[in-house]
Amino acid sequence: MKILVADKISTKGVAYLREQPGFEVVEAYGSTPEQVLELVKDVHAIAVRSETKVTREVLAAAPELKVVGRAGVGVDNVDVEAATERGVVVMNTPSGNTIATAELTFAQILCGARPVPQAAASMKAGRWDRKVFAGVELFRKTLGIVGMGRIGGEVAKRAQAFGMRVLAYDPYLAPSRAKAMQVEAVELDELLAQSDFITVHMPLTEDTKYMIDEVALAKCKSGVRIFNCARGGIIKETALIDALKSGQVATAGLDVYEEEPLAEDSEMRVLPNLNLTPHLGASTVEAQAAVGVEIAEQISDVLNRGIIRNAVNMPSIDSAALKVLGPYLDLGAKLGTLVQQIAPSPIESIHITYWGKIIDLDANAVTRSVQRGWLRKISGDEVNEVNAPFLLKQLGVEVEVTKSNADVDYTELVEVKATDADGNQHRALGTLIGKAQEPRIVGINGREVEVLADGKLLVLENLDLPGMVGEVGTLLGKAEVNIADMSLSRLVPGETAYMVVRVDSEPGPDARAELKNHPKIKLAKFVQL
Repeated sequence: MKILVADKISTKGVAYLREQPGFEVVEAYGSTPEQVLELVKDVHAIAVRSETKVTREVLAAAPELKVVGRAGVGVDNVDVEAATERGVVVMNTPSGNTIATAELTFAQILCGARPVPQAAASMKAGRWDRKVFAGVELFRKTLGIVGMGRIGGEVAKRAQAFGMRVLAYDPYLAPSRAKAMQVEAVELDELLAQSDFITVHMPLTEDTKYMIDEVALAKCKSGVRIFNCARGGIIKETALIDALKSGQVATAGLDVYEEEPLAEDSEMRVLPNLNLTPHLGASTVEAQAAVGVEIAEQISDVLNRGIIRNAVNMPSIDSAALKVLGPYLDLGAKLGTLVQQIAPSPIESIHITYWGKIIDLDANAVTRSVQRGWLRKISGDEVNEVNAPFLLKQLGVEVEVTKSNADVDYTELVEVKATDADGNQHRALGTLIGKAQEPRIVGINGREVEVLADGKLLVLENLDLPGMVGEVGTLLGKAEVNIADMSLSRLVPGETAYMVVRVDSEPGPDARAELKNHPKIKLAKFVQL
């Protein structure tokens, strides 16, 4: 089998591939797009970093291709959708840069406490400004970590070694996991108010973009120090610039930016209390070696043994099984996404129950789809069917599965139930309808509903009073939101009712605020499936 190493990975990774029996390895660094199209005609695997673009055209030109391996985290240079359509596994190496990024973060924290870069520049300029560069100690200070995944956890360990108190904000971190890590789990506002130093380690999603903006910075201590080595856009740059100028933020350190590379005329380049590095998170000899060897091992596993690790697009099942399980995978992912959005955080456990013929199939792939669906809006692009169980375990969330032979009202039925720290349960049930095996939501939190499991949903719990359907319809109409279909349900007449409304577009902020503050509506959740 032929492997094209299109971008330069570590020599150890290339050597590993050459050592595998039956592998022919072609190194073609710096190839033009036209050359790549020629090179891929008979390859079974492609290893890339960020330079080579694996486009739809490249995939179409490679009929033997089985796997694309990205030595790094992001897969922006790979057309994942086109790869999935062609049955090509796309893999990355999400853990290879953990230590490197954690250490860079702590280097930024240290430079924010002690102005080493500024003092070094002063010395190079021939000055001796001892009194100008006084700093602060980390000992007994409070570090707030926003996001407690792999990197956030490693930063916490280093902060504790420096004698720092560590606060953690992660809405999906279970209390038991926080206790094991010896961090104090708090709400974001509490973290902002109490922290002397703040570092962010979240993926960039709709929910995390501009998480640290003008409003958030105003809630911080005067003279706070803030750092971002995760993703540009989590901290709003214009807000940070203003806060650095006013002194609300004493110092800051950035390795990532809203637009990269950072513009030459960016105002941030001249702020004396802002330390900048050019996206060096994974730029260590060890990290580069680690991701090179890791992707080489993963490619070998796929080609030699059919074992898939860190895939970003497909579960590890063959085409025949996928044809049978496909509708269940879609249903499971959407149920997971639905329950995650209607349940509060954090969650202690997820329980998945199957009824019908699926209990005689390999439901493991469906379970992983539920987990991926649950994490889709939490972990961003990093999550897939392969790493979802690991990511949930990191958050301290237990997953249980039951296959039941009990009588139910549907031939096929899947339930996803989440339990929070207080023992409250939040659930949704789904089934497959008709020859097309169309996924349908048939129950939410004990109420019977029926709505297509697709698109955008408004989940409302309201007082069971005359005119409520009209009031909701009028409100949405005023916001120019078209209703696709609606399902109504109640347990006891005159108490509360559920209304699940599938809409063509997301209600704007004003309409959502009006729904949430409506005196007759107890719960209003906008859900994107």
